[in-house]
Amino acid sequence: MPQAGTMSPARIHSRPTGARYQDAHRKWQGIPSIERTRGGRLYVNWYSGKETETGGNFVVVTTSDDDGTSWDGPRFVVEHDDPEVRVYDPCLWRDPHDRLWMTWNQSRDFFDGRIGVWVATSDNPDDEEPVWSAPRRIANGIMMNKPTVLSDGTWLLPAAIWACHTPTEEHQLQAERFSNAYVSTDEGETISYLGGADVPNRSFDEHMIVERRDGRLWMLVRCFDGVGESFSDDGGRTWSPGRRSHIDGPCSRFHIRRLPSGRLLMINHADFGDRRSREEIELQGNVKEWKGRTNLTAFLSDDDGDTWPHRLPLDDREDISYPDAAVGPDGRIHVVYDHDRFGDRGVYLARFTEEDILAGRMDSADSAARLLVNRALALPEPGGDAPARVGTAAAG
Repeated sequence: MPQAGTMSPARIHSRPTGARYQDAHRKWQGIPSIERTRGGRLYVNWYSGKETETGGNFVVVTTSDDDGTSWDGPRFVVEHDDPEVRVYDPCLWRDPHDRLWMTWNQSRDFFDGRIGVWVATSDNPDDEEPVWSAPRRIANGIMMNKPTVLSDGTWLLPAAIWACHTPTEEHQLQAERFSNAYVSTDEGETISYLGGADVPNRSFDEHMIVERRDGRLWMLVRCFDGVGESFSDDGGRTWSPGRRSHIDGPCSRFHIRRLPSGRLLMINHADFGDRRSREEIELQGNVKEWKGRTNLTAFLSDDDGDTWPHRLPLDDREDISYPDAAVGPDGRIHVVYDHDRFGDRGVYLARFTEEDILAGRMDSADSAARLLVNRALALPEPGGDAPARVGTAAAG
């Protein structure tokens, strides 16, 4: 039976045949995520659907079994029965037990004040026909970046309820309108709210958490004027007053993680020039026009994020944004990002090594930049085409 409302789960459809899901007919796309399975398969997803970011959006998932050289078509689509519910801002994450987590967010309208993070997991992501668990709701707000596993085995999941947008509904969640941390101490069986940071001037949050060598937690948050930060000395329950960090940015998503070597990796924009002021941005509608989203770069830090002396340029075009990264057991790094969501409509991949970043150039065998993962062509749909929902993935 069709399900209505954001508190009911979306459905995962395997190899959907409807025209509107296909590369030829999707009108726009972006905001990707990537993960590498134990067997070496790459998963990339992003969201699309309708004319823009609105109700009826859906998530597209594709896979590659040759390290990103070629890609399957729409392998899965995650879509809600209710056309007023948007399914968006997905994230892929391989947990310590090699399960593949696919999360997405559900909201009515652009921001209904509550949103909600949903997850489905696969224990067999390398199989010909992966099986997904029944979707479950794990948090209020929106999560679009990977969890962090602390040294004691605790999982922290970064979810936020935006403070930069006026909600269209009232859900009495004002006390959660922060950059929040959700916690699991039983490897994802149960997940609960832990605490949140109040970082001034934050924009869509898109925060990530790193455990520093001294045991403190370092939260970095997207802000209108760069990248903000907050610290926790008690595992994420309480956070220091937020402030602007020494890391700059054009008000866009970034990615940070610790590598097996112990260095920190950051994917961010470098030498980006001007960015739009908060006043300019707030005069626009829900879907913004940005400045400074260029010179996407991989950075390495030897001193726990105090300085970032090593850099590798990945893509210097305009309107490059929203990187996510996966690291394989051989140390190879895969970064996915979007370009010109309503024009080129491209999702791209860069693959390289830590040694490439140290050298400042892609010297390693098989390293490459600007590999096309997917492009939507925005061609008219065939007349009378009805959306096909065959092959729904089994829940296990």
